[in-house]
Amino acid sequence: MIRPPYLKLGDKVAIVSPAGAVAPELIDGAADTLRSWGFVPVLGQCSKGRSGRFSGSDDERAADLQWALDDPSIRAILCGRGGYGTVRIVDRLDFSAFERNPKWVIGFSDITILHAALANRGFQSVHGVMARALAHAAGNWDAVSALRRCLQGDLLSCDMPSSPLNRDGVAKGTLVGGNLSILYGLRSTPYDISPKGKILFIEDISERPYHIDRMMHNLKLSGVLSQISGLLVGEFTDIEEDASFGMTVNEIVASAVSEYGYPVAFNFPVGHGTNNQPLLHGADVQLTVADGVARLDYIG
Repeated sequence: MIRPPYLKLGDKVAIVSPAGAVAPELIDGAADTLRSWGFVPVLGQCSKGRSGRFSGSDDERAADLQWALDDPSIRAILCGRGGYGTVRIVDRLDFSAFERNPKWVIGFSDITILHAALANRGFQSVHGVMARALAHAAGNWDAVSALRRCLQGDLLSCDMPSSPLNRDGVAKGTLVGGNLSILYGLRSTPYDISPKGKILFIEDISERPYHIDRMMHNLKLSGVLSQISGLLVGEFTDIEEDASFGMTVNEIVASAVSEYGYPVAFNFPVGHGTNNQPLLHGADVQLTVADGVARLDYIG
């Protein structure tokens, strides 16, 4: 996949909010952080707006994102937050100007939709923290510092704590994924992931265990889980375990992939918790799991 140019000092970074409304002070704080890194933040018109639960109407949010995609002087797009709403505007977007001048799109959660849309067009993007973290309000400054390095081309390998649910093996593939609920919602749409040869990563927040079981079985019954080359399981936060279900959330995921032979790694540092490390969505990687200990390396 095509990798946009890494950022250099003086590059413009647009901050847009294609989904949920964001507290204005978080947008301002994120802009201050980008400025301290030597970049030039440029705010979208509704980046600090509010229209119900969204940062603006569908038309306003789509226009903001389209502006950021089209403007050749902008070298990266930082999404203000996820929440909900990108699915309402993704089919309005025109990526033709972006394809001529690709740039980094940064975000996670609901922004999984944009990562999927870009990957299906052959472009890499950054699955990483957004305005709240950059404004020093999320307690995950390590992930913010890692984002800065990532945007400037310093790609770090990722070592994961061991887990008894890990499955040993070595696999190479293209790294794709994101929020499990969003991936589930994109099934059978033009933005659905193509699973063959992929290293899939998943995370989620505030879902019931049986909802996660349903989504994992959707991926299994539709052939996604049989075609991927490896699985990375991130954080499932704000979830109450259901003793009546008989399995923890991680056990639900492990059960869904139990019949396949590829490596599986839990405790992957990605998700809505305090250690949401940046990932190059669409990059070629190698996943190595040995004696229950996992490592992810970029290979291209």
